[in-house]
Amino acid sequence: ITFDKLPQAVGYLTEQVERIHKIVAALQPQTTTDKHRIVEIDEACQITRKAKPTIYTLARKGLIPAYKRGKKLYFYEDELLQWIESVAKIVHNFFCKKITNSQTFPSMPLYT
Repeated sequence: ITFDKLPQAVGYLTEQVERIHKIVAALQPQTTTDKHRIVEIDEACQITRKAKPTIYTLARKGLIPAYKRGKKLYFYEDELLQWIESVAKIVHNFFCKKITNSQTFPSMPLYT
């Protein structure tokens, strides 16, 4: 490349970088999905993988984030996902404490 052709080369490289940038942006997953949206009971069952009667019972007892308007229950998707995570953490912590607090039994002979 000569000094005279340098501006053309820079222009070409700039165009190529812009094209590459567009390709990379198109390949990246869209992470701006809005999870704070209202869902009804059927979708709440799908999200939590629980049966309708279970969801109704949890909502009645106040154990799951739910909103009642008239005779219908509504949920926010992000709140259901947070609820699932919090329950998973509670269960994990419970079993970790059980394991650390359990007593080891002396080995017993298998045959006498």
